[in-house]
This record gives sequence, C-alpha cells and structure tokens, in this order.
Amino acid sequence: MTTPVKPSGKSQSKSKKVTTSLSKLEDSSLAQRVQRHVNHGLGRDKYDKQELFQALALSVKEKMLQRWRTTRQADSQFERKQVAYLSLEFLMGRAMGNAVMNLDLLQETQELLKAYAVELEELEQVEHDAGLGNGGLGRLAACFLDSCASLDLSVTGYGIRYEYGMFAQKLVDGFQVERPDRWLREGNPWEVRVSEHNVIVPFFGHTSSYVDPNGRRNVVWLDTQDVLAVAYDMPVPGYKNDRVNTLRLWKSEATDDFDLEEFNQGDYTEAVARKNMAEQITMVLYPNDASENGKELRLRQQYFLSSASLQDLLNNWVRQHGTDFSDFAKFNVMQLNDTHPSIAIPELMRLLIDEYFLEWDQAWQVVSQTMAYTNHTLLPEALERWSVRMLEHMLPRILEIIFEINARYLDLVAHQWPGDEQKLAAMSIIEEGNEPHVRMAYLAIVASFSVNGVAGLHSKLLTSGLFKDFYQLWPHKFNNKTNGVTPRRWLANCNPQLASLLTKRLGNDWVTDLSHLNALNAFTDDKGFIKEWQQVKQNNKAVLQQLIKAECDVDFDTNMLFDVQVKRIHEYKRQLLNILHVIHLYHQIQQGNTSNMVPRCVLIGGKAAPGYAMAKLIIKLASNVAHMVNSDPSVTPFLRVAFLPNYNVSAMEKICPATDLSEQISTAGKEASGTGNMKFMMNGAVTIGTLDGANVEMLEEVGEDNFFLFGLTAEQVMQQRQDYRPQHFIDASPALNEVLTLIDSGHFSLLEPGIFSPLITAITSCDDPWMTAADFESYRLSQEHVAKVYKNQTAWTQMSIRNTAASGRFSSDVTIAKYRDEIWKA
Repeated sequence: MTTPVKPSGKSQSKSKKVTTSLSKLEDSSLAQRVQRHVNHGLGRDKYDKQELFQALALSVKEKMLQRWRTTRQADSQFERKQVAYLSLEFLMGRAMGNAVMNLDLLQETQELLKAYAVELEELEQVEHDAGLGNGGLGRLAACFLDSCASLDLSVTGYGIRYEYGMFAQKLVDGFQVERPDRWLREGNPWEVRVSEHNVIVPFFGHTSSYVDPNGRRNVVWLDTQDVLAVAYDMPVPGYKNDRVNTLRLWKSEATDDFDLEEFNQGDYTEAVARKNMAEQITMVLYPNDASENGKELRLRQQYFLSSASLQDLLNNWVRQHGTDFSDFAKFNVMQLNDTHPSIAIPELMRLLIDEYFLEWDQAWQVVSQTMAYTNHTLLPEALERWSVRMLEHMLPRILEIIFEINARYLDLVAHQWPGDEQKLAAMSIIEEGNEPHVRMAYLAIVASFSVNGVAGLHSKLLTSGLFKDFYQLWPHKFNNKTNGVTPRRWLANCNPQLASLLTKRLGNDWVTDLSHLNALNAFTDDKGFIKEWQQVKQNNKAVLQQLIKAECDVDFDTNMLFDVQVKRIHEYKRQLLNILHVIHLYHQIQQGNTSNMVPRCVLIGGKAAPGYAMAKLIIKLASNVAHMVNSDPSVTPFLRVAFLPNYNVSAMEKICPATDLSEQISTAGKEASGTGNMKFMMNGAVTIGTLDGANVEMLEEVGEDNFFLFGLTAEQVMQQRQDYRPQHFIDASPALNEVLTLIDSGHFSLLEPGIFSPLITAITSCDDPWMTAADFESYRLSQEHVAKVYKNQTAWTQMSIRNTAASGRFSSDVTIAKYRDEIWKA
C-alpha cells in the first residue's frame, strides 16, 4: 500500500484557512447566499425568473458543498464497499425541488423568496429537465441514486453528459416531429467540472504484441484516435442526512482542438474534423441506430462511458493502494444497468492486463467478482449485439479479449454438455453467420457474479426462457430485484397536498419507510378522511387540467374520470389497444348509447424512437382520434382525449397525482417491470392492467378487488402464438369489428386515405406478437367494470386509498436495500 505524502506546514496552514473560509460561507443563510449571487453575480437591478433560479440553485448547491466534500473524503478511504452504478441513462428531471426537500430547506427557501415576490413553484418551472435519459431505465437509475444516498450507501453514478437530450417532441398535423432538446442552453448550475479526473479513451488503431525479458507476452494498442473524457459532477443529496453522493457524467472532447498546420494551409474542414468526431460522442442521447453510422456512434458512446468510468475507479484505487488489486473486489462492485455498459467487462480486463500487467487469471478473478448485471428486457431484439467487423475496426483490443473470454468459457460449456455442438453455438458469446456478432448480454452473464431481473415474472421468464441455458449452468448467479421508485420525488415532492394529509394522519416516518402507509387501511371507512382524500385528488386534477389546456388546447373536466397512459410509445406497451377502446366509446356516444356511460378524459403521452415508423403511426392515430372526439359537441360531454407532446419527468410530476385510472396494458410477458405503474399506485390511482411485469406483484399487494385485471397471461400468450388467429377474436367481438371498420373506412383520416392501413394489417395479422385483437374484448369488459365502480365515488376512493396503502413494497429504498444486502454486500 502506498503511503500518502504529507503536505508541508505552509500548505496545511493555507488549507486550514481555505477550509475555515468555506465553513463560514456554508454556515451563512440561504437568503444571504441568494442575495450575494443576485447582487454580485447578476450585477444589475432587474433580473428574470431564469436568473433568479440560477442564483437560488447555486446557493442551494453551496449549502451542500461541505457535506459533499466530506462524503467524498470518507469514501475515498475504501473503509467500506464502494458501488459504481454504470448506466447510459440517468433521467434526473428537475433538481431544485428534490434538493430543497432532501436538504430540509423547504421552509427557508419559501420564506426568502417572499422578498423577491416569487413562489418556489414558479422558479421550479423554469428549470430544464436534464436530458440524460429517455424512459423508465433512466428514471429508475435516478430513483436508485436518491435511495442510495438516503440509505447512506457509498454509490457513484457514472453516465454521459449528453449535450442534447433524446429530442423535444412536437406534433405537426398529428405527426411526431423531433426537435433538438437543448437542455444545457442556460447552463447547468448543479454541475461542477472536475478536470483532475479527466482520462483518455482510445479508439481505432491496431494491436501488436511482444515478449518481455521475463517471458510475458504483452499486447499494446497502437495508433489510436484518442478522445478526452472530461468529468462533470452533480451532487445527489440523501434525505435529511449528511451524505451527498456523486453522479459523474463524462463529456467527450478532442485531445487537441484541431490540426493547426492544416488550418494554416487553408484546409479548415479537415483541421477540425477530429475535434468534431470526438465531440459527437456525447452530443446526442441514443442516436438513431437505423444506419451504420448510428450504430457506430452508439457503440462509441458505450465504450466511452465504460472506459472513462473504469479508469476513474482504478485511478482512485491506485491512489490509495498502489497496484495491488488483491483486495479490489472486497471493496468495489460495478452494477451494469442493462446491457449497454457490458463492454466494461473486456475493458476492465484490458486495463488490468495491459496497463497494470496482471496475468489473465488474476484479472478475470477481479472482473468476475466485481461485475453485476441487471437485465431490463424480455425482447431479444432489444439486447445489444455488435458486429465483429465493427468491433475489429473500432476496438481491436477489446475484440481480442472478447474472443479469449469466449474460448475459455466455451471450454466450460463443452465439459458441461460434452459433444453438444448445438449447445455450444446457442450459448457462444459470438453469434456466427454471414455477419458474426457479439452477444453482449451473454458476455455480461458470463462475467458477472450476479444477474438479476427487475420483477418476479420477469426474472422467472429470464431463467425459463431467454437465459435458460445459462441458468442451468450457473443457477446461483440469478436473482430478482423488483424495481421501485423513490417516495421523496414521487409522493412527498410531486404531491405535497397528499403528503401533508399522510403526515397529519401517520406522522412523517413514511417518507423514509413507506411500509408505514399500510396504516392507511384503518381509514378506509373514515368519512372525513375520504372527503379530504377526494379534495386532494380534485385539486391535483385542476393542476393537470391547466397543463392539458396549455399544451394541448383541450378542456379536461375535473369531474370526469381521468384515464391516463403515459410512457414510451411502443407496440408492446399497447397504446393502440387504448386508442381502440377510445374509438369504441366514441362510436357508442355517436349511436346514442350513453345511458350508463361514465364521462372520462383520456390522456396519452410519450415519445416514439425516431426510426420507429409503427410507433409514430400510433401517435398519429391518437392525434386524429383526439381531434375528431374534441371537435364534436355531442361527444365532449362524455369523452375528451389529449395526446400530450414532449412527455417528461416534470410532466409526470403533475400527471400521476391527478390520475384516477392508470393504464398498464402491455402484452403479458413483454414488460420487464415498469415503474410508472408504481408512481401511479403510490399516488392513489387504480390500475387497469395485464399480469405483466411488476403488475403481478402490485396485484398481490393490493388484492384483486382493488385492481382491474384483464387479458391473457404470459403462458396463454405463448400458447396462442402457436396458432394465433386474430380474425377469430374480431368475429367474436362486435365492438372490435365496428372499431376496425370505422378506422378502415377513413373516418379518422378523411384527407389522408389509407394512412392507418399498416395498423389494421398489424392487428389482423396472425404474426402479431402483441395480440391486440385477442385482448380487446377482455379489456373492454374491464373498462365497463371501471365505469361501474367509478359511479360510486366512495367505493372508488376506498380503492384509491388501498392502492397508496399497498405501495410500500415498491419504494426504491426497499429495492436498494436488497441490492445492498444480497448483491453488493455493502
């Protein structure tokens, strides 16, 4: 172990003065800080809300600097296990409200803002959502970071500082149009650039080997195109404790700005080409990979994140322990959030073997004892696969290591199943064919000591289906960790009126231990409590009503049932099934069948991947249907529909507190877990859903009487697939027949004939994997049950209360505690 160098007396004295100065600064009140930033930072008498927000954000960040510094210093001693959470996405949302709450500054902040004649909520609105993710995967990672800090765990998040988020979604004539998401246009007051942690990431080039005087074969990676990884840190404060963890985000920059000689010779384009190529890596979240260039850029992003993060981890270790890695696995674990960062496995092997000269077996022992893999999908097409050709061109040394890992691993498979060539081919990390590919999920399983799914059903289907062979080989590796969401953001912060009501009845311990919500079951017959609960919901619906009016120009009525489905647009999530039901209701209203109809407002929101034509067509159908519904005065007393553009975290913070009915209607066996379902449940929405993902466990907790269940099970879906005949279900459902006929007639596409034909074809195809037709009638009948129950507002409110009461299992604190105890051993 290396001995740290003691600073000279002069340095110690200077350090003490700086620390004392910082301590005084951090002891100053928040109001004094804000005033200082306003007076000296802005330098003028007039300022707008964006500038005042910046002043407040910088002031709040300063309040946590000493805690942040102390946390880093303590963690750097490696006295307990450190966790690195590697993820291509961290959908953090706005940071202000969460920081103020976790640091216990809410009352102080509200008081100081009175002097500026502005409410905290107004300043929160001007903060841009951090564009670091596009869906549930990234939002889960954000919830996990909050829980890790609140549970006082030493966890560092590693991600990419994307210059532009996924995209800002606009609707033009009902079509999705992607615009740049310039979330950094005003700067990011929460981040700190920490250049001392910058590292170099190599690409391209070629490898060469030599034998040193000791007889060891060494490999060097030559003529690489190097990219500088620049570290930006964002604080992650725990809830009312002294821990402030770090989210370290990497930005790509050129090692040299440009070739000055070429520039002076007049070749301006080539002079800056390398700089531009380097900066492209972190320019846009998840580039469209429909093209070869898109695939290459995504692979560069994944390797850039993995290499920079691992170099950072190893540098931290070496500073404390030198190059002795014998105890590295005792104090470090790396959680791979899905398959995206799995290239970290061969990269860690490369660093240990080529840079620190460990032998293969030594390095593999470190890797296989520190890597843990979380799988987030049951869709084989969603698992990362990279062509051998692309890897050989871009990352030649990494490919060599992958081949070596595969050869050694296949030797183990051959001993387990002697002579079984089919098993070898099926389990190989390298998928042979005209264009060989590397199966990154297989690589992750082979190298990790833990492989977990994210819901009970998901983990079961992984071990019995997608990864069955690996489960037979290594059953001890596989486990389940059902996802969760943080109750701080997704109840305490986003639903302050409900939070206040809960605290009044239960005390405030529920914020850190959501199991306390079970006590709500004692109030389901309390008329006064029911009335208060209903008033909170109505107030929240009024807030959402304003948002829908502003963004969609649709008038939602707070006395109507708020029926909501917001999530990424994908065929397996079946927004199409929801729209078919909306058309059914619309058709019933036009026919005058309204005697037992419960008026409802249907809200759909979400983004489709830029290259996903069918998902974009679903958005177009939703928009056209909404137009027809909302423009018919005979329909709007019973039905109103809106598609909310540019759905994001901040929108969800207003949507989930106001929702009555949560649509979780994916095809059974397709959704890994879901986390939106948990946010809705936590805020008292009642779920209509299939037995898919975490819906299964939600149903277990709340009971069938408080959940609207419909549709085929995962086993029934697999059975149906063997001889699926959608026309049989269409013929058996007059309602579905009428709906499809109405779409096919062009009623919703009068000026665009035939535009929705691909959707009709998909629904009526025997190859439809989503089985929309098979589940429609069951879904329709379940929706009738919804309407019947909603008529009795007392009964509905009791269901709402029971859903919130049963949501404790789905706190990310519970999930992270299981990661801590069963995987990380932290």
